[in-house]
Amino acid sequence: MIYLDHAATSLPKPPEVLQAVETALQTYGGAGRGVHEAAMNANRNVFAARAAVASLFGFSPERVAFTANATHSLNLAISGLLGPGDHVISTALEHNSVLRPLYRLQQEGMELSIVPADQNGSLDYEQFERFLQPNTKAVVCTHASNVTGGILDLSFISTFCKTHDLLLIVDAAQTAGILPIDATLDGIDVLCFTGHKGLFGPQGTGGLCIRKGLDISPLIVGGSGTDSYAKTQPEDLPEALEAGTRNGPGIAGLLAGIQFIQRVGIENIKEKTDALRSAFIEGISSLPDIKIYGDQADPHVSIVALNIADIDASFVSHVLADEFGICTRPGAHCAPLAHEALGTKSQGVVRFSFGLTITEADVEAAIEAVHSIAKDH
Repeated sequence: MIYLDHAATSLPKPPEVLQAVETALQTYGGAGRGVHEAAMNANRNVFAARAAVASLFGFSPERVAFTANATHSLNLAISGLLGPGDHVISTALEHNSVLRPLYRLQQEGMELSIVPADQNGSLDYEQFERFLQPNTKAVVCTHASNVTGGILDLSFISTFCKTHDLLLIVDAAQTAGILPIDATLDGIDVLCFTGHKGLFGPQGTGGLCIRKGLDISPLIVGGSGTDSYAKTQPEDLPEALEAGTRNGPGIAGLLAGIQFIQRVGIENIKEKTDALRSAFIEGISSLPDIKIYGDQADPHVSIVALNIADIDASFVSHVLADEFGICTRPGAHCAPLAHEALGTKSQGVVRFSFGLTITEADVEAAIEAVHSIAKDH
């Protein structure tokens, strides 16, 4: 199997991630649910994971709250900070994890403006200023498109937010562990991430990082391990946003994944995956029936979205898997507005995404497979 679906989830995980999960399953109790050895083991692991996330993204450890994934984190941030009467600016490149919470609030009285993208998947950044209203409260945007891999100009968006005193909520599902992120330099108020992609953690892990001085209303309330006689959720972070028992084994694996990244180096990971992506594009771009989506002059994460003539993307992905053992992701990728902009709403696209474990031989095999399908169509 040649796994070119790292934008969906990284695979395989580093051995130390598997070991960390197994250790947690065998020796960790409930974090914050006791002072015995098993509970304290879990406490120490959760604290170490918070510190690792904080160090990676430039936040304080106590401002890191763990969730099940980026979708959970985005729902928390959007529902906990925005509401009726507010105006929010987002983009046509968003995943449904951003769009659907915003649409739901729009139905409840929040105003929403969407910055359009062109047929190359590039944003019209001038529209940010044009959409500004007196009641604009926030910009919610992805850091990189999960369809084309194009990286948004976060510097421009951050400056726009600072100039107009707006919150900046960033979906880093495709960039956490892949691009260097510094909340202070990048002007991010809330960073939402998932653990199972670029951070090499298990599925079911993620979180959000919140700048100091910003309070988010909890989406879920319940057991916190502290202040049990209060009728309301504790207000202090991270307990305010972590009702219920945490995913201790998952967080242990996430910590191991981050430590793996820190050892290898984000820059080294990106250098390798960029080279793989470039080699793949070079190997297929000469084919007359290949359409690669996204402005290739823009910076990208290691994603290539393509179609072969007018063949349905799902069929191409099926052939790649069935005949060549190559794993890709076809369809709409939960990003409907991006596909409308690209003109691929009916056909979809085939997404190839490259990870650290991919070899040059894997890329060459993928190139030959695309050539074969294009030749036979």
